[in-house]
Amino acid sequence: MSTLSIGVRRAEASDAVAITAVHDSAWRQAYDGLIPARELSRMIARRGQTWWGRAIRRGTGILVLEAGGTIAGYATYGPNRARNLVQRGEIYEIYLRPEYQGVGLGTRLFLAARRELVRHGFDSAVVWALADNEGACRFYKNAGGRKIARGSERFGDVTLAKVAFAFARG
Repeated sequence: MSTLSIGVRRAEASDAVAITAVHDSAWRQAYDGLIPARELSRMIARRGQTWWGRAIRRGTGILVLEAGGTIAGYATYGPNRARNLVQRGEIYEIYLRPEYQGVGLGTRLFLAARRELVRHGFDSAVVWALADNEGACRFYKNAGGRKIARGSERFGDVTLAKVAFAFARG
Protein backbone atom coordinates (compact mmCIF):
# COMPACT_ATOMS: atom_id res chain seq x y z
CA MET A 1 0.00 0.00 0.00
CA SER A 2 1.34 3.43 -0.88
CA THR A 3 0.59 6.68 0.84
CA LEU A 4 0.33 10.10 -0.72
CA SER A 5 1.91 12.90 1.27
CA ILE A 6 0.02 16.18 1.22
CA GLY A 7 1.32 19.38 2.72
CA VAL A 8 1.06 23.15 2.57
CA ARG A 9 4.13 25.36 2.74
CA ARG A 10 5.42 28.81 1.76
CA ALA A 11 6.28 29.07 -1.91
CA GLU A 12 9.94 28.98 -2.88
CA ALA A 13 11.56 30.46 -5.99
CA SER A 14 11.88 26.97 -7.48
CA ASP A 15 8.05 26.67 -7.40
CA ALA A 16 7.47 29.43 -9.98
CA VAL A 17 7.13 27.07 -12.98
CA ALA A 18 4.68 24.79 -11.14
CA ILE A 19 2.59 27.71 -9.81
CA THR A 20 2.42 29.09 -13.36
CA ALA A 21 1.00 25.76 -14.56
CA VAL A 22 -1.55 25.64 -11.72
CA HIS A 23 -2.56 29.24 -12.43
CA ASP A 24 -3.06 28.52 -16.12
CA SER A 25 -5.16 25.36 -15.74
CA ALA A 26 -7.17 26.54 -12.73
CA TRP A 27 -8.02 29.92 -14.25
CA ARG A 28 -9.06 28.39 -17.57
CA GLN A 29 -11.31 25.93 -15.76
CA ALA A 30 -12.77 28.53 -13.37
CA TYR A 31 -13.33 31.40 -15.78
CA ASP A 32 -13.91 29.90 -19.22
CA GLY A 33 -17.30 31.25 -20.25
CA LEU A 34 -17.32 33.91 -17.50
CA ILE A 35 -14.42 36.16 -18.46
CA PRO A 36 -14.16 36.94 -22.20
CA ALA A 37 -11.63 34.54 -23.78
CA ARG A 38 -9.31 37.27 -25.03
CA GLU A 39 -9.12 38.96 -21.62
CA LEU A 40 -8.70 35.64 -19.82
CA SER A 41 -5.79 34.70 -22.08
CA ARG A 42 -4.14 38.08 -21.45
CA MET A 43 -4.55 37.75 -17.70
CA ILE A 44 -3.04 34.27 -17.69
CA ALA A 45 -0.16 35.28 -19.97
CA ARG A 46 0.79 38.17 -17.62
CA ARG A 47 1.30 35.69 -14.78
CA GLY A 48 4.14 33.63 -16.18
CA GLN A 49 7.13 32.07 -14.47
CA THR A 50 8.99 35.40 -14.25
CA TRP A 51 6.02 37.12 -12.58
CA TRP A 52 5.62 34.34 -9.99
CA GLY A 53 9.35 34.14 -9.34
CA ARG A 54 9.49 37.88 -8.69
CA ALA A 55 6.45 37.72 -6.37
CA ILE A 56 8.05 34.92 -4.36
CA ARG A 57 11.40 36.73 -4.08
CA ARG A 58 9.63 39.93 -2.94
CA GLY A 59 8.10 38.01 -0.05
CA THR A 60 4.51 38.05 -1.27
CA GLY A 61 2.32 35.78 0.87
CA ILE A 62 2.10 32.67 -1.31
CA LEU A 63 1.39 29.17 -0.09
CA VAL A 64 1.56 26.03 -2.20
CA LEU A 65 -0.24 22.77 -1.64
CA GLU A 66 1.92 19.81 -2.54
CA ALA A 67 0.39 16.39 -3.19
CA GLY A 68 2.83 13.54 -3.74
CA GLY A 69 5.60 15.94 -4.72
CA THR A 70 3.42 17.85 -7.22
CA ILE A 71 2.31 21.45 -6.69
CA ALA A 72 -1.45 21.00 -6.91
CA GLY A 73 -2.57 24.45 -5.77
CA TYR A 74 -1.63 27.83 -4.41
CA ALA A 75 -3.07 30.63 -2.31
CA THR A 76 -2.04 34.27 -2.05
CA TYR A 77 -2.86 36.47 0.92
CA GLY A 78 -2.04 39.70 2.69
CA PRO A 79 -3.61 42.92 3.98
CA ASN A 80 -7.16 43.71 2.90
CA ARG A 81 -7.10 45.94 -0.18
CA ALA A 82 -10.69 47.22 0.21
CA ARG A 83 -10.41 50.17 2.59
CA ASN A 84 -14.19 50.35 3.09
CA LEU A 85 -14.27 46.87 4.69
CA VAL A 86 -13.30 46.25 8.32
CA GLN A 87 -11.67 42.87 7.76
CA ARG A 88 -7.92 43.25 8.20
CA GLY A 89 -6.67 40.42 6.00
CA GLU A 90 -7.54 39.14 2.56
CA ILE A 91 -7.08 35.89 0.73
CA TYR A 92 -6.48 37.21 -2.76
CA GLU A 93 -6.51 33.89 -4.55
CA ILE A 94 -6.92 30.19 -3.92
CA TYR A 95 -6.68 27.83 -6.86
CA LEU A 96 -6.18 24.13 -7.43
CA ARG A 97 -5.47 22.20 -10.60
CA PRO A 98 -8.87 20.89 -11.77
CA GLU A 99 -7.91 17.25 -11.19
CA TYR A 100 -7.30 17.99 -7.48
CA GLN A 101 -10.60 19.76 -6.85
CA GLY A 102 -13.51 18.33 -4.90
CA VAL A 103 -11.54 16.18 -2.44
CA GLY A 104 -10.94 18.64 0.42
CA LEU A 105 -7.58 20.02 -0.67
CA GLY A 106 -9.02 23.49 -1.27
CA THR A 107 -10.28 23.56 2.30
CA ARG A 108 -6.87 22.52 3.55
CA LEU A 109 -5.19 25.32 1.56
CA PHE A 110 -7.83 27.86 2.61
CA LEU A 111 -7.39 27.05 6.31
CA ALA A 112 -3.60 27.30 5.99
CA ALA A 113 -3.96 30.75 4.41
CA ARG A 114 -6.28 31.81 7.23
CA ARG A 115 -3.71 30.63 9.80
CA GLU A 116 -0.99 32.62 8.03
CA LEU A 117 -3.16 35.75 8.14
CA VAL A 118 -3.73 35.30 11.87
CA ARG A 119 0.00 34.70 12.37
CA HIS A 120 0.62 38.07 10.69
CA GLY A 121 -1.90 39.83 12.96
CA PHE A 122 -4.92 39.81 10.64
CA ASP A 123 -7.67 38.42 12.86
CA SER A 124 -10.40 38.62 10.23
CA ALA A 125 -10.37 38.10 6.48
CA VAL A 126 -12.26 38.79 3.30
CA VAL A 127 -12.31 36.91 0.01
CA TRP A 128 -13.77 38.20 -3.25
CA ALA A 129 -15.32 35.92 -5.88
CA LEU A 130 -17.11 36.59 -9.14
CA ALA A 131 -20.82 36.33 -8.37
CA ASP A 132 -21.38 34.00 -11.34
CA ASN A 133 -18.60 31.65 -10.23
CA GLU A 134 -20.99 29.31 -8.46
CA GLY A 135 -18.31 26.86 -7.36
CA ALA A 136 -16.23 29.53 -5.64
CA CYS A 137 -19.25 31.15 -3.98
CA ARG A 138 -20.44 27.76 -2.70
CA PHE A 139 -16.93 26.97 -1.42
CA TYR A 140 -16.66 30.22 0.58
CA LYS A 141 -20.20 29.93 1.92
CA ASN A 142 -19.56 26.32 3.02
CA ALA A 143 -16.32 27.48 4.67
CA GLY A 144 -18.36 29.81 6.89
CA GLY A 145 -18.11 32.96 4.83
CA ARG A 146 -20.76 35.63 5.17
CA LYS A 147 -21.59 37.83 2.18
CA ILE A 148 -20.84 41.41 3.19
CA ALA A 149 -20.33 43.44 0.03
CA ARG A 150 -20.83 43.52 -3.69
CA GLY A 151 -18.73 45.13 -6.33
CA SER A 152 -17.85 44.82 -9.98
CA GLU A 153 -14.78 44.27 -12.08
CA ARG A 154 -14.19 45.11 -15.70
CA PHE A 155 -12.74 42.58 -18.14
CA GLY A 156 -12.34 44.27 -21.50
CA ASP A 157 -15.82 45.34 -22.59
CA VAL A 158 -17.58 43.24 -19.94
CA THR A 159 -18.31 44.21 -16.34
CA LEU A 160 -18.90 41.32 -13.94
CA ALA A 161 -20.40 41.39 -10.47
CA LYS A 162 -18.31 40.18 -7.56
CA VAL A 163 -19.15 39.42 -3.96
CA ALA A 164 -17.08 39.63 -0.77
CA PHE A 165 -17.21 36.90 1.88
CA ALA A 166 -16.09 37.75 5.42
CA PHE A 167 -14.47 35.38 7.89
CA ALA A 168 -13.92 36.06 11.58
CA ARG A 169 -10.97 34.59 13.44
CA GLY A 170 -11.42 30.97 14.31
